[in-house]
Amino acid sequence: MDMLKITGLYKHFGDKEVLKGLDLTVPEGSIFGFIGKNGAGKTTTMKTVLGLLKADSGEIEVAGERVVYGQTATNRYIGYLPDVPEFYSFMNASEYLAFCGEITGMDRAEIAARSSELLELVGLQNEKHRIRGFSRGMKQRLGIAQALLNRPRLLICDEPTSALDPVGRKEILDILLAVRKQTTVLFSTHILSDVERICTDVALLGEGNISIEGKLSDIKTGYRRDEYTILTESRSDSEILCDTFSGITCDDQGILHFSESSHAHVEILRFICDRNISILKIERTEPTLESLFMEVIDK
Repeated sequence: MDMLKITGLYKHFGDKEVLKGLDLTVPEGSIFGFIGKNGAGKTTTMKTVLGLLKADSGEIEVAGERVVYGQTATNRYIGYLPDVPEFYSFMNASEYLAFCGEITGMDRAEIAARSSELLELVGLQNEKHRIRGFSRGMKQRLGIAQALLNRPRLLICDEPTSALDPVGRKEILDILLAVRKQTTVLFSTHILSDVERICTDVALLGEGNISIEGKLSDIKTGYRRDEYTILTESRSDSEILCDTFSGITCDDQGILHFSESSHAHVEILRFICDRNISILKIERTEPTLESLFMEVIDK
C-alpha cells in the first residue's frame, strides 16, 4: 500500500511557480528521503500534504484518503515535526507530552504509558529540566516524541538534522531507524549522507518536480558506471600504469581511476600481476547520492 500519493501537484506564490506537476509515491513501511536544494519546494509540499497550504491543482492521498485544504481529517494519520519546533518552555518533557495528549483526546492512562515509552525511545526519560534549558538536539528529540504520541501511520520530518552537530544528527537518525516498524517515515533534507545512511527510498526534487524517485539501491544500480579505483604502493608504479593504459587517470592523491568502457579491469589486473606491481587497494566505485544529485541539477 502507498502511505502517501501525490499526483500532478502545482503551487505558485505570486509569479513564482514552486511546484510544477509534482508526482510522488511513498510506500508504507519505508524510510523515505525527500531531497533537494534549499528553496526547491520540499516544505511547500509537506505543508500542502498537511492541508495547511492550498494547492493550485493536483491531488494528495494519505492512507488512501484524500487531503482537503482547511480540513484536518487526514492529519489523524500524520505525525509532524517542523524544522524548528516550538514548545511551551516553562514545561518539562513529560508535562508537554501530557498537554499534547490531552488536546488530542487521549485518556490519562494512555498518555502516561505512551509518554514513558517515547521518552525512553528518544533518551529523555530522566530529563526533569524545563524545556527552556534544552539543547537544539534535545528539542528535536522531544519533537519526534510528540509527533509519535498518537501512533501516526506517517511521520513527516522537515529538515530534522540540519542544525545539529554530528552527535545530535546521529541520535535523530537512530530514532528514525528505530520507529520504522511503527510508522512510515518521510523526511526532507539536503544532507545527502543522512539519506544514504538510513533511507530505503528516495526522491530528488528539482525545478518543481521529481527528477529521480525509487528504491535507493535500485537507483544506485541504475546509475552504476563500472568505474574503478586503484591505489599502488609506489607512485612510480602509478605512472607506469598511466603510461601503459591511456584510459587511466591519476588524481592529486595518487589514486588511479578508470572505467570498464576504456579498459577491461581483468586486462589491467593481468598487467599488474605480470609486472609484480604492489597495490594497496582496488575497488569498484559505487555512485553516491552526491554525484547523482550534481548530475541531475547540472542537466
